[in-house]
Amino acid sequence: MKKFVILTVFLMQTSCVWVSDALKDFYRSAIVGEKATVIVSRAYIRSSYAVVAADLLEVRRGDILDILDEVTHEKVKWYRVRAYDDDATEGWIEAQNVIVGSLLEKSIKLAEEDKEIEAQAQGQLRAAAKLRLSPELREDNVLLTLEKKGETQIVFDIIAWKFVPKQDLVDGDESRKNEEIEEAKREKEVETIDEKYDIWYKVRLNRSVSPAPAGWIFGRQVDLLIPQDIMYYQYQGKRFVAWRRIDSSETSDSGRTIRPGSWIVLSRSNTVKAESAEQEPDFDQILVFYYDKYSGTHATVYRSGEVWGKLPLTMGGQGLNKTFTVRIRNNNGELEEKTFVIFKNVRGHLQVTPPSDVPKGR
Repeated sequence: MKKFVILTVFLMQTSCVWVSDALKDFYRSAIVGEKATVIVSRAYIRSSYAVVAADLLEVRRGDILDILDEVTHEKVKWYRVRAYDDDATEGWIEAQNVIVGSLLEKSIKLAEEDKEIEAQAQGQLRAAAKLRLSPELREDNVLLTLEKKGETQIVFDIIAWKFVPKQDLVDGDESRKNEEIEEAKREKEVETIDEKYDIWYKVRLNRSVSPAPAGWIFGRQVDLLIPQDIMYYQYQGKRFVAWRRIDSSETSDSGRTIRPGSWIVLSRSNTVKAESAEQEPDFDQILVFYYDKYSGTHATVYRSGEVWGKLPLTMGGQGLNKTFTVRIRNNNGELEEKTFVIFKNVRGHLQVTPPSDVPKGR
């Protein structure tokens, strides 16, 4: 009986090793034959993955390589690759410096979903951040790591966002219960969005920044680039979450806007308003700012009352005669498209005609 138990344990261990090796072989066979795109400004194909290996070829962002093999050495993943230079150089490159073709295709598909949607806002990274396929802290949905180089900022368009239950980052990006929120519930305090939820941004990236054109970034790693000429008009705990310029902008050689302008702005209070993240409004107030170039000041020509709105914000028209459309919840609790008309009156001042059933602000 004892021999039988020992034999059984041995067979189980052998079986586990075989399954583990089989999975590794499957993963390796899935990677081998794929193409990889370099995602860093420059990297080197090396003679081996040893510390003392020689640099064989410099590759740059956007270069395509064939993946021949994959290995993890001292917890660092490496790909054996073949370059498309005259010598068809073969060697090793760190996996973090490239994106595998199948992942790149998924990012392209993600970008295609929103190709008709205009940018709702702009943001930039606070620090290095992972671009992901979905708004979740999982290692298996990482496309690549975006990293600021020197003084150059990584700026991107924000296409959409999503609230998710609050997560505290601990080892391995795992989450744990937020005790402060639970305590606030017990004491019947008013919860805030900041306390209850994290925000994720779906972003669109320029090719000069990343070969992967779209993905999700964790909101704690993002600073919103609110236009400087209106950023100080946030008030009473309201935060600007989306904005579109109405008039044309003038930019310097460096790409910075050099003239204030007129803006449509969607703002959001910090108060929790629904039972779940999916039910929370993206914005709860609409503002239109007009810039008078003669006085050099802004005027608030329209302020809605409290609304329950969802993105996207779309805009049409020419010059200062524009329309913009958003989705707002009606009296039946259903989301309904509402179109606002912006025009210049006889004095040349900007005015807004809202839908009759949208509440007016004070």
